[in-house]
Amino acid sequence: MEAGSLAALVELSPDAICVHEHGVLTYANRAALETFAARSAAEVVGRRFTDFVADESRAALVEKLALLTEPGQASEPVEALMSRLDGSKFAVETVSVRLDGRLAYQVVMRDITAKKAAADALRYQAALVSHVSDALIATTGEGVVTSWNPAAEAVYGWTAAEAVGRRASELVGAPLDLCGGGVTEAVHRRRDGAPLAVRVSAAEMNDGYVLVCADETARRRAEQNYRTVVASLDEGVLVTGPGGLIEAANPAACRIIGVTEAELIGVPCHTLVLFTESGQWIPPDETPSVQTRRTGVTHNGLVVRLRRPDGRDVWVSLTSRLLNPDDPAALAVVTSFTDITETRAISAQLAHDATHDPLTRLANRTLVLDRLAGTGRGALTVLFLDLDKFKVINDSLGHSVGDQVLRIVGERLRRCSGRDDLVGRLGGDEFVVVTGEVTEPGEVRALAEHLRAALAEPIGVLGRQLHLDASIGVVLVGGADRRSAEDLLRDADVAMYQAKTLGRGRHHFFDVGLRERMQRRLRMEQDLRDAVHDGQLWPAYQPVVDLRTGEMVAVEALLRWTHPRHGAISPVEFIPLAEESDLINVIGKEMLRATTRELATRRRDQGLDLTLKVNLSTRQLDDPHLVPAVQDALANTGLPPGALCLEVTESALMRDQEAAGQVLASLRSLGVLLAIDDFGTGYSSLAQLRRLTLDTLKIDRSFITGIAESRDAAAIVTSIIAMAHAVDLTVIAEGVESAEQLDLLRSLGCDQAQGYHLGRPVPAAELFGQ
Repeated sequence: MEAGSLAALVELSPDAICVHEHGVLTYANRAALETFAARSAAEVVGRRFTDFVADESRAALVEKLALLTEPGQASEPVEALMSRLDGSKFAVETVSVRLDGRLAYQVVMRDITAKKAAADALRYQAALVSHVSDALIATTGEGVVTSWNPAAEAVYGWTAAEAVGRRASELVGAPLDLCGGGVTEAVHRRRDGAPLAVRVSAAEMNDGYVLVCADETARRRAEQNYRTVVASLDEGVLVTGPGGLIEAANPAACRIIGVTEAELIGVPCHTLVLFTESGQWIPPDETPSVQTRRTGVTHNGLVVRLRRPDGRDVWVSLTSRLLNPDDPAALAVVTSFTDITETRAISAQLAHDATHDPLTRLANRTLVLDRLAGTGRGALTVLFLDLDKFKVINDSLGHSVGDQVLRIVGERLRRCSGRDDLVGRLGGDEFVVVTGEVTEPGEVRALAEHLRAALAEPIGVLGRQLHLDASIGVVLVGGADRRSAEDLLRDADVAMYQAKTLGRGRHHFFDVGLRERMQRRLRMEQDLRDAVHDGQLWPAYQPVVDLRTGEMVAVEALLRWTHPRHGAISPVEFIPLAEESDLINVIGKEMLRATTRELATRRRDQGLDLTLKVNLSTRQLDDPHLVPAVQDALANTGLPPGALCLEVTESALMRDQEAAGQVLASLRSLGVLLAIDDFGTGYSSLAQLRRLTLDTLKIDRSFITGIAESRDAAAIVTSIIAMAHAVDLTVIAEGVESAEQLDLLRSLGCDQAQGYHLGRPVPAAELFGQ
């Protein structure tokens, strides 16, 4: 071939051809210039060949050139990455040839960018086929498997080696419609026979078909499980479509709403009739599902009342949310609701029980306090009622009768009160009436007496006619009154207590002075408790004189209290406090030990033949430890039993004669003497006195005070002395204040006397000497 023809052939070659000598380009054909993005040879010729080799390929390419040592020797095809003048890179396959007699090389470059892209695409497709989760099956036109990817192995249990060459329908356990195309739902079988829910997509290729089989078994099982769960829920579920129509409803929803599924499907959700907790009708455009569809906002736990087609109301707790929160534009809404009608009724009953007395069904203390603490309460009147002597009914007729009486009392108070008044039972036999209608003092007095009159009507129980009365404490509350509810109830209680103190069966209005007196009483009670342990209580001794000899024959031990701040406290004030609490038993035992010890010592050291007189209260007679305490005191101090005389008031003896008789008999068995104190203030008879086996009778000071001026008093005292002597009782007159009284008593035959005229109560050291 001529040189000119060869040069033309090289110049017009579609492959890029260039020549470089000592590494410098000396020639580049037209294809090479285009490949390097050069506009003329001047931009390429004269530059180093390696300027057009990418850095990552330069070393390998130079190494290949170094291996060409003989002229005409050609390299193996080498892939390399080249660079254009604009800096872009492209892949080529190069062959280098060593030229004759010079260190020169001809390089032929063929652009393989498209080839590499196609190869990469094939590799990607192969990787996709190998790693896709769907089974990909390629078949011939007759349905014989030619390709079976790993997912197909996993789904059907056949390996690719086992599958290729066999009919696809045999491997999937079902006939395949290869010609139909499109997407179908089918049930296939695994190698072990297990059913598979499969979505099949078939596509025709040049030489056969490709099947994409998506295993939806798990998804369909989950959907079925979900449908089963939703159908078995006690919670109603409705799905509302974008148009606001109900598209799905579970059985619970139909049961709660009271309709069939067919009656719900296709119906606008806002046709359900709903009401708020306060009873207001919810308009259709404000129902929870409509609001959620309009705003996308979820409504949780709304309590609404749903009216069923049969007219029955059902309370439900309702939640409304978008079916697909990730796609708010879809506008489908799911509404779930639970029937809480029974739960709400139970809660209402529990709330009622928490604020009402179970026996009378009246308001209890909690509700009364809530009413008194209410904001903007305005003017009120609080009437605190306590039944007088109700304990007698309970103790004598039993608690069942007592409960029946309390129910009747509650009903009578309710009938006598206004519609807006609150009637409550605070506990025991304590009731309260709170009214905002009767607030003037005169009207309140009339109301209090009206309540007492209603309670005073006879109550027939077990064939008996029971008669009740009440003591009522009244508190008037002004609109600007800042007292708390507890304070108001406390003040009413204080006023009621004062009514009882004044004689029961009456009402009493509260005033600040009354509260102060009661607070002092409470402080004194606490101080009295401290006094028991702090040595503030001590016995004083008053002499008892024999009227025939004028000698002291006995001493009466009288309790005294020296308060560290208030000084001497009158027994009239603190003895009732002690008797109303358990303190009287503690104090009584301590005083008994102290006085018996004192008198036993005086008798032994000074040779005194004196009797010790000690008072017993009503509470002490009820104390089961009284007799052992007396026995221990005598044993520990050495005082002879006959030198101890225990005095009991006439009223205490008459309160429960049988019980008192048993206690006195037990005391008598110890050898002590017994006396009836304050005789004449009760209702005892001579026969009763004989049954009690007493030794001494003390005439109450109220008869002695007027004995010198009143014939009637003298006659009464004469009769008492004669009666006592008739049953061999020693008679003592107490409260002797003058010589005239003393002389008269001596002339009437009275045995002994005591009083300020004969000697005031004084400490032992002052009476007996050191």
